[in-house]
Formats: sequence, structure tokens, C-alpha cells
Amino acid sequence: MIFGIRRTVSADTNTWLVAGLGNPGPGYSGNRHNVGQMVLDELAARIQARFKTHKANALVAEGWLSPGGPKLILAKPGTYMNLSGKPVAALAKFYGIAPDRIIVIHDELDVPFDTVRLKQGGGHGGHNGLRDILAALGSADFVRVRVGVGRPPGRQDAADFVLKDFSSVEKASLPILLTDAADAVELIVTDGLNAAQQRYHSPA
Repeated sequence: MIFGIRRTVSADTNTWLVAGLGNPGPGYSGNRHNVGQMVLDELAARIQARFKTHKANALVAEGWLSPGGPKLILAKPGTYMNLSGKPVAALAKFYGIAPDRIIVIHDELDVPFDTVRLKQGGGHGGHNGLRDILAALGSADFVRVRVGVGRPPGRQDAADFVLKDFSSVEKASLPILLTDAADAVELIVTDGLNAAQQRYHSPA
């Protein structure tokens, strides 16, 4: 039992846990590493939900995409990025959500900025947040919304790069990127991963 949270009755298959990864606190809020949480803010605004503290050490907002439509449980782990697993696993137990109904939104160095890529399963690719979630869930079946931040210029260290805010040029188009990622989450839960991949992976 994680954090003393008992498992509830299993949620129906139209309920999704959507975790946006990042680091806690205002000092990190604009970092590239926190782009997953920025996408959650966009989704919360769409479903008119407010984040509240949950005993699983996370901020959680709940709402429906439409009347009778899919329910979203939006979660920002209260831990630092590399310890994201326990809050996500605890929330999955609390709400009775299977790994294949979990969507994790995260920054991705191997995807160009202003690009969204989607996948289910696979490894962590060196991303410490994903690494910890894989270990805590004991499953790789969750869906990943990979929000591209691109590679650092020159010889800048990747760890330093993701802990910096987006550049002024990037900030100009960042709202479009956040909208695309939020749209991708909606399409996954309404039409399925394959449909979403066809839309976001097709050549422009």
C-alpha cells in the first residue's frame, strides 16, 4: 500500500489519469523540464477544473471533456522530477486506473521543439521521470505524450538546458505547442492512440 492509500473500486475505461511531469515550486515553473505541467494547466482550463492537494503527494484536478464523455484526472506530482513514480502509482491505486489508462506528458530532448510525438510502452530513454514511473508502476503500458524541447545548442549540458526557461523566440510559439499537446491528450482519450498518432506523426 502506497502512502497508506487504499485501492478504490476500479474506474471505468472512460476515466484517464493524466500526469504532467516537472519540478515543484515557482522557481521551476517556466523551465523546459516543466512543459508537461504547462500542458496540464491548459487541460485544466478546458475542463474548468482547479488543482487541489491530494494525499498522494500531488496536485489533482478532475473533470469531464464533455457531458457523458471521458473523465480526466489531471495530476502534478509534488516531488522532484526523478521521484515522480510514487505519486503516479499512488493515484493509479487510489482511483483504480490501469497502466494503459495513464497518460504521462513530459519534455523530450530527442524531439524537435514545437513538435509532439506519442507512444505507448517502451523504455525511459534516459528520462529520469519516466524511469521512476516505470519502476513504481511495474509496467510500461502507459501512454507518453512527448513534448519536444530539442537538443541544447553547442556543448551546453542537457541537464542544464532542461532546467532553463524557454528562450524568447520559443516563448512566442510555446502557446501553440501547449495547445497541440493538450489536443493530443484529448484525441487519445476520445479516438484512441492510433488516431492521435496518425494526426501528429504525419508529415506537415
